[in-house]
Amino acid sequence: MKNNKKINYNKEVSETAKLDQSINSLTKDDIDKATEILNKYKEGKANFEKRIIDNEQWYKMRHLDSGKIENNEFASAWLFNSIANKHADAMDNYPRVNCLPREESDKEAAGILSEILSVVFERNDFEKIYSDTWWYKLKAGTGVYGIFWNPKKQNGLGEIEIKQVNLLNVFWEPGIRNIQNSKNFFSVELTDNDLLVSMYPELNGKLGGSTVEISKYIYDDTVDTSHKSAVIDWYYKKLINGREVLHFCKFCNGEILYASENDVEYYEKGFYSHGQYPFVFDTLFVEEGTPCGFGYIDVMKDAQKQIDILNNALIKNAVMCTNKRYFINSSGAVNEEEFADWSNTFVHVNGSNLGDDSIREIKSNSIPEIYLGILNSKVDELKETSGNRDFSQGGVSSGVTAASAIAALQEAGSKLTRDMVKSGFRAFCELNRLAIELIREFYDEPRFFRIVMPNGTEEFISYDNSSLLYEKESDLFGVVVGGRKPIFDIKVSSEKSSPFTKISQNELALQLYNAGFFNREYREQALLALNMMDFEGKSEVISRVSSL
Repeated sequence: MKNNKKINYNKEVSETAKLDQSINSLTKDDIDKATEILNKYKEGKANFEKRIIDNEQWYKMRHLDSGKIENNEFASAWLFNSIANKHADAMDNYPRVNCLPREESDKEAAGILSEILSVVFERNDFEKIYSDTWWYKLKAGTGVYGIFWNPKKQNGLGEIEIKQVNLLNVFWEPGIRNIQNSKNFFSVELTDNDLLVSMYPELNGKLGGSTVEISKYIYDDTVDTSHKSAVIDWYYKKLINGREVLHFCKFCNGEILYASENDVEYYEKGFYSHGQYPFVFDTLFVEEGTPCGFGYIDVMKDAQKQIDILNNALIKNAVMCTNKRYFINSSGAVNEEEFADWSNTFVHVNGSNLGDDSIREIKSNSIPEIYLGILNSKVDELKETSGNRDFSQGGVSSGVTAASAIAALQEAGSKLTRDMVKSGFRAFCELNRLAIELIREFYDEPRFFRIVMPNGTEEFISYDNSSLLYEKESDLFGVVVGGRKPIFDIKVSSEKSSPFTKISQNELALQLYNAGFFNREYREQALLALNMMDFEGKSEVISRVSSL
């Protein structure tokens, strides 16, 4: 009955929309104004785009090619090593969602929804998206997820689609901290002209020079974009009947390809019912006045530059000291080719006199060891400022061999990592909230999922949005009085842990066993001790001990 009522409600909205459609529909003039706004937004983030492109060169160790360090040839990988370790930390803490109900009646729905969200994210190959976004976040300072409803998925039934978004291709109002406060949001993608014409025949003969240019990375390969055109997804918010709604328009070279404001079905309710831009920004180090931040490359590039300068100076000095050079007096008439060939036993000389001044070695002084100490201190500076200390990579001082001791050192020195991972968890929470709203809006038809139960067994269930829809409390003479929409709190935990953390947990289990915590006779004492402790899986251990 709920689905039918929802359909009837939409029909009533549609009839109302028809009355205002001719007044409020988008026109080509609106697209021209939107293009002007887009170009202003692009100008506002020009410096940010330049920094992103520059950071990509540092990540690839190609910063020497861009003239950042003059007269040097070699780039060391200390910066890259730190970035790679930060990425490994993020993957060791791959997130898992858990939906918690706010009311007792929603407890069952929350448990099922947690499993459904995990399957939806898995079907989108989210682990790869998560990995790619973290690489981007560490380099540029911000990773961006896009979460959309794709009606073509599952043979036309539709499904949630999650993507990693390139920051060079999205634009927002300059000066804001939260993208949801931006009046407009643009996403630009270059698409082959042939493909566009096959999808939108009305574009035939209208493609050529693009009205919008987007920044590009410095590629190793030659990338030709002359046969592509910029397709712009324009999201904007409007007040309709006192309510802020989200609308969407897709256009290319000034031609409207789709506009939700011109669609009777979506005019009043908006393109997405949740009313939010379908993008989630995951910021590493925040900056004021922008939804983006700066990353570890921005923190480390100066130290890396100094390391490269000193490193190259030491290498050049070592080459000079090992490659002997000589002054040769032209009056001595020494055969230089024979002299340079060390395989020759005899070197011929013209003239009667061969003195010490005829051939003299050019002496090269070695660099004092103090400069080697400066180089090592710069390496230590880079490692300290990035939190990439030795024990975080598995290296520890001599005498430390116990797994629990290694885990303790890692935990004590991983405050930066934990803080970094928590920022990613906050973005993952927001991503799941938007996913729940998409399920609430579009899962009208049942879908089938394979759920792995806690005991390891598999169950196949049918799921739709009936348990998430707005519930009426009473209906008096056709007027709804009160109502409730199921709302869930999102809690995120790490699905994976480091090997040392797992070993430490195993050691704790053995210690509890040896201490008699699982002996029925000492159950009360064990429960008192367990309530004072804090470790992962504590509630399950307490439940098991209580049932002894």
